Amino acid sequence: MSARAHIGLGANLGDPAARLRWAVAALAALGDIEARSRLYRSAPMGPAGQPDFCNAVAILRTPLTPAALMEALLAIERKTGRIRSVKWGPRTLDLDLLHVDGVTLDTPGLRLPHPGIAARSFVLWPWAEIAPDLVVPGVGRIADAAAALGAEGLAPWE
Repeated sequence: MSARAHIGLGANLGDPAARLRWAVAALAALGDIEARSRLYRSAPMGPAGQPDFCNAVAILRTPLTPAALMEALLAIERKTGRIRSVKWGPRTLDLDLLHVDGVTLDTPGLRLPHPGIAARSFVLWPWAEIAPDLVVPGVGRIADAAAALGAEGLAPWE
């Protein structure tokens, strides 16, 4: 049995675009990449003075359970030297498990859908590019949520 997992990708240290391309290849080892958005540039949410982020969303069909997938995503982050020290601080790679089709979870280690996605244009716009009609509990239809939030501060990564 397999599930469709929706994964947000972000980085703002080193070569963020190359890091996201590498991360998509690493995700492919966990299942089949069904879709990947183009790359977007966004201003950081966290502390001032850090570089812009490169963001994307990918859809992965995987046999892993949500908990096992989350562990695999954290392992991929660690391979890039990711250290979680400052909330919303600069990072080599951030992989967020946004949604798994048909799954709602609220455990200490994993909440699905991912909290806060409805307020993040850098998640919604790339996601709407590849799954506009997806309906996520608490968010609604992705394309509608993206349009309602707007795209201020978001641009194609060049």
